[in-house]
Amino acid sequence: MINHDPYFESNYNLRERHPDFETYFEQYREESEKARHDIPCELDLSYGNGPNMSLDIFPQANGLNPVCLFIHGGYWRAMDKGLFSYPAIGLSNASIVFVSINYALAPEISLDGIGEQCREAVLWVHRNAENFGGDPNRIHISGHSAGGHLTAMMLSTNWSQRGAKDLHLAGGIAISGIFDLVPLIKTSINDDIKLDRESALRNSPINFLPEDCPPLITAVGAGETDEFLRQSREYAKAWQNKGGQVQFKPISGFHHFDIILEMGRIGSELNDAMITQIYD
Repeated sequence: MINHDPYFESNYNLRERHPDFETYFEQYREESEKARHDIPCELDLSYGNGPNMSLDIFPQANGLNPVCLFIHGGYWRAMDKGLFSYPAIGLSNASIVFVSINYALAPEISLDGIGEQCREAVLWVHRNAENFGGDPNRIHISGHSAGGHLTAMMLSTNWSQRGAKDLHLAGGIAISGIFDLVPLIKTSINDDIKLDRESALRNSPINFLPEDCPPLITAVGAGETDEFLRQSREYAKAWQNKGGQVQFKPISGFHHFDIILEMGRIGSELNDAMITQIYD
């Protein structure tokens, strides 16, 4: 039997910390249904042949506009892109193409495999951006929680080695991300994601920042756990030390499950910061 470290378990087991988490999931669902009803969108497009390799696009009608590709959270083992259409509400009015992607979930797939699927999604969006009013040279990656981790993994990817020499990500928005996965080994989350030290280090983006760091926001709810605050703060510091432009934004009044709703709220601190970075 695996012994769970009490400190890390209390910091990372967020459903235990917030027993009303289903209330927030229902908000995601309701606001996403509204987004799909109110904003033109193309749903369930395939970006690859593997399980769950699909995405939803909220296009722009005219010109070549910036793209925000969003990667959902759920500790790599839960959730679905359909719960995360609502950020389009806060971005479409700013003439930003919004893309929400799915990926296969643990334990049926490893974190290495999830990362590869997300890379396929980025490559697909880059190839097809102009078909939905997107500029392939202005793709920003965003994500929440596990999606914040995957955002950082995408930013650290060498796209030239994958045959896309002209793919240069324009920026990243990592919300409540996890950038050092080693602490998860001794938590109940690892029952599904099955990390050992080697795979945790290999999938910890704080260990391999890109040579050229694009603009980055690491946002986190000021009411999140010490570990989530540490993760975002230390990743931002590492990015800065590498010479990258970065904003570390602990946002007052929010915790892990409600901060992400701010992405879709026009005029919120998070929404404003994202739009400013995308158009800067």
